[in-house]
Amino acid sequence: MQPAQTDPRGPRSAAVLTTLVLAAALITGSRLLLAVQAAVFAAGALGGHRYAPYGLLYRALVRPRLGPPAELEDARPPRFAQGVGPAFTLLAVLAAPAGLGPLATALTAPALGAASLNAAFDYCLGCEFHLLLHRARARPPEGAGVTDRARSGDHRGETPVAAAACRDFAALPPRPGYHRTGRMARGK
Repeated sequence: MQPAQTDPRGPRSAAVLTTLVLAAALITGSRLLLAVQAAVFAAGALGGHRYAPYGLLYRALVRPRLGPPAELEDARPPRFAQGVGPAFTLLAVLAAPAGLGPLATALTAPALGAASLNAAFDYCLGCEFHLLLHRARARPPEGAGVTDRARSGDHRGETPVAAAACRDFAALPPRPGYHRTGRMARGK
């Protein structure tokens, strides 16, 4: 079964809005903005970019002006990244009224940094983390010889996902230029 696909420009446009909201929350100290962003993250994690508020804005206002994307990407890594956001922002919302303002700032700043990286450079930290976790789960136990099997192309008895992850792991270059879906990025 083919995993859900998404327009890669959608999560990046959502990252722009997320960067603006989190920057405003840090500057103003607004717990309301943090709570709203936490809800947006949660909607993206639960329903995917298709049902997230920023995804709806992207599809209604931006995508019609851009035309169809050159290619689609796996929707799972951006959805996972959206799931990491509520952890930071909800804890920041809870820390602020408890008199832990510096902790709230310390929790908001990484979310802002990750959103800024995605907005400015199309580098999704949460997506990369998803890919690393996926590879770690598919990594064979020591001495199993599966890495040698992966290099030889023998994937008998493995699930298609595990086989693909082993192939990706075996072909991993010293400094990967992987796109968030695990494909080699174009032009890198």
